[in-house]
Amino acid sequence: MAVRDGALTAALVRMVDTLVVDYDPVELTQELVDTSVDLLPADAAGLLLADGHGELQVFASTSEETRLLELLQVESAAGPCLQAYRTGEQVLVEDLERGTQRWPAFAERAALEGFRGVCALPLRLRNDRIGALNLFTTRPGSLGRDDVRIGQALADFATIGIVHARILADSLTVNDQLSIALNSRVVIEQAKGMLAERAALDMDTAFGSMRKYARDHNLRLADVARGLVDRTIDLETVLAHRIRK
Repeated sequence: MAVRDGALTAALVRMVDTLVVDYDPVELTQELVDTSVDLLPADAAGLLLADGHGELQVFASTSEETRLLELLQVESAAGPCLQAYRTGEQVLVEDLERGTQRWPAFAERAALEGFRGVCALPLRLRNDRIGALNLFTTRPGSLGRDDVRIGQALADFATIGIVHARILADSLTVNDQLSIALNSRVVIEQAKGMLAERAALDMDTAFGSMRKYARDHNLRLADVARGLVDRTIDLETVLAHRIRK
């Protein structure tokens, strides 16, 4: 317990740093999914955020496979993440093989990716809901009550950051803030694809190189992505920062 308490404290410190030092909602949500997998017995995580019209968009994930699985939920308008967002309640499915009738397309795709369990946690602040966090496990029943509690605490912390950080300073509404963040995510996906194509990389490695370059140069991830797209940042320079597998 002491080991996990220490890890949780370190995780919260990292998320606070993301809020305090040049706040970036893209980096904050990516930190949330990465931290969830590091801290909890989850094998992958993804996050959906609602745009100004209340439509969910894929915003962060720990892998390209997870991103596509989240995208399937959005396109089919069915899945645990959508249910958590719509109801504001946690959705825990310990074994997807026993719950395929609820979301057959999602359950089939999740099984193909090797996932057996899923836990969807709403991003909520009082009565407002802005998205949901999905935790995936390759074994059924891997997430216990304490794991879900910690996951929800992390999700709640990130929600407060997304909704409130800089809203007063920038005089932005919640919808304005989320719209800007979602637009940044589109540019990041474009830049990720450019890096992957240039060096024949998988999308996860391409994203990792962009994120490492941003951190090494104390830049916002979205700003690096825009620089790559408009060619003010050289692709090869960013690719030199990729983490070798």
